[in-house]
Amino acid sequence: MSTNSPERARVRLENISSRAYEHPADRGALVALRSLRGFDEVFKRLSGLFNERALRLMFLSSSVRVSEQQFPDVHNYVRDAAYILDLDEVPELYIQMNPKPNAMAIGSQKPFIVMTTGLFDLLDAEEQRFVVGHEVGHVLSGHAVYRTMLLALIQLAARVAWIPLGYIGLRAIVAALEEWYRKSELSCDRAGLLAGQDPEAAKRALMKMAGGSRLAEMNPDAFLEQAKEYEQGGDARDSLIKLVSLMGQTHPFAVIRMAELDRWIKDGSYRRVIAGDYPRRDSDKDASIGEEARNAANSYKEAWERSSDPLMGTLRDVAGTAASAGGKIFDTVADRWKSAGRRDGDSSSTGS
Repeated sequence: MSTNSPERARVRLENISSRAYEHPADRGALVALRSLRGFDEVFKRLSGLFNERALRLMFLSSSVRVSEQQFPDVHNYVRDAAYILDLDEVPELYIQMNPKPNAMAIGSQKPFIVMTTGLFDLLDAEEQRFVVGHEVGHVLSGHAVYRTMLLALIQLAARVAWIPLGYIGLRAIVAALEEWYRKSELSCDRAGLLAGQDPEAAKRALMKMAGGSRLAEMNPDAFLEQAKEYEQGGDARDSLIKLVSLMGQTHPFAVIRMAELDRWIKDGSYRRVIAGDYPRRDSDKDASIGEEARNAANSYKEAWERSSDPLMGTLRDVAGTAASAGGKIFDTVADRWKSAGRRDGDSSSTGS
C-alpha cells in the first residue's frame, strides 16, 4: 500500500470479479460477450485496426509516464488501486498536457491509462485516487478493449458519412455502444470508490467535474437535489430534449453519476463488498446470461420508476415485459452457443 496515507488502511478485495461493481446494463452486455467462445479474441483482433502501437508511442512521446521518479504519488495510487482490486499487472499511466479535465483507459493487448493535467490539477490526493481507481476498474472489466473499438467505429462512421445506408447502420451500432459506454462509466465510479474507499472524496470529485475547483461554493445535498429534479423530468418536450442531448455523449451527466453512486452507497452494496460479500473472479464463467439480461432490463425499469417523465412511463411498461422475455432469449442463445462449442470440442478430440 502507499506510504502517503498510513492513517487510512484500505481493504484488499482479493479475487474480486468486476461483476461486483458493474452496473446491471453494463454487466449484462459483458457477460453475454464473455460467454461467446472466441468472441473476445475476434474483437481484440478487430480493435487492432485502431493501431494500439501507434497510440502508445504517441503518448510515450508527448506525455509524461508516471513512475517512481515522475509523479510518484500518482504512481502509488495506480499501484494501490491494482493491489486493492487484485489486478495482475499494474497498468501504465500517462499525464497529458490538456486543460480539459479527462481520463481514459485505452488499448486492447496491454491497456493503459491517460489523465489530463486539467483533471489532475482539479483534484486533491484522495479525489485523484478515486479517478485512478475508476480507470483501473475499466481495465479489470475489460472495457478498454470495447472502448477502443468504439473509438475506431466512430472514426469509421465519419469516413463513410457520404454513404447513407452504411452511415445509418454504423451510427446505430455506435449509438448502442455509446449507451453501454455510459453505463460502464457508472460501473467504474463504483470501482473508483472501492479502490479509494473514501465516499466523500468520490462525491467531491464528481462535483468538481461539474462545477470546477471552488468546492467551498458547492454542496453535495444540493447537487443531489439537482439530480432528483433532472431525473423526475417535466413534460414530453423535456423527455425529447434529454434523449437528443445524449446523442454523441460517452459519459453520463455529472448529476446522474453522483446520484447513481450515492444510491449504490445508501443501499448497502458498497459496504457489503468492503465486508467481503462479492462475486469471485473464478466464478465468472458460471454467470447466467439470461439472469444478467433480466437484471439489465429491470435496472432500466427501476430508473424509469423514479421518474415522473411521461415518456419514461411508457418505456417502464415495455421494460417490464422485456425483462422476462429477453432473459429467456439470451438463455436459449447461450445454450445453443455452448452446445455448438462442445460439439466442436468433441470433433477435435476424436480427430486427433
